[in-house]
Amino acid sequence: MSDEKLDALAEMARNRGLKLVRSRVRTPNKRRFGKAGLTDKSGKAVFGMDAKGPAAKPEEVEDYLRGMGAQDWGASLDAAVLPRKRKPTKQREAANDREPAPKLAPPPKAPKPPKPPKPRPEPVLKIREAKPGDAAELTALIDFLGHEIDEKTVRKNLKALAKLKEEPLVATLDRKVVGLCGVHKTVTIHRDAPVGRITILVVAKDAQDHGIGRMLVEQAEQWCRTRGCRIVEVTSNDRRTAAHAFYRHMGYERTSLRFMKKL
Repeated sequence: MSDEKLDALAEMARNRGLKLVRSRVRTPNKRRFGKAGLTDKSGKAVFGMDAKGPAAKPEEVEDYLRGMGAQDWGASLDAAVLPRKRKPTKQREAANDREPAPKLAPPPKAPKPPKPPKPRPEPVLKIREAKPGDAAELTALIDFLGHEIDEKTVRKNLKALAKLKEEPLVATLDRKVVGLCGVHKTVTIHRDAPVGRITILVVAKDAQDHGIGRMLVEQAEQWCRTRGCRIVEVTSNDRRTAAHAFYRHMGYERTSLRFMKKL
């Protein structure tokens, strides 16, 4: 099963409150290569797991999840049928010479309650390519990440990246830029396909913990995939342990050390 299908399978598991566990074996024909399993949020095995890890085929996991969806759908059809209410029979008044009761004045009408205010619409999240007009907001995001740069330089860099057709990706909430992800493709002498690279990733402080970083990374991976890249690299400062955990959660593995020298 391809990585895209496995990602879709992981999303299907999350929608059912479960977690897809993939085998870490990367060598074909070896035992447990391509295997998968399901656990709950606490890590307890639910399906396709044994003492050594995932042991089921992805197709078996998919069948299990689809079966769960069918059970939920069927349960929603179990609606109770209420008995029909009988109309009350009208009692006939006894014939007598009673005087008609005096007519009472109708009670005063209560004033209409004020209409509740219309709820504010949910902010719309969009991911698009960066534009020169974003320079001011991008400068603030880059500064929040810890890199000192001025708006003029950011605008100049955006124009240079546009010529290379490598415009960064930005996330916007109601047209306000709240996230930035840089993308780059490079050809190396020692690889048989271009290498994709995430050059920067930052989300505004008041917009974090809403899945915006994950959406930016997934969009960057799609950008690299459409340009023939088979690998996506990303670097992260040693002190940013939270970022390291995020990348591992997204499926990235630590493979090397990065060395840098200022010129």
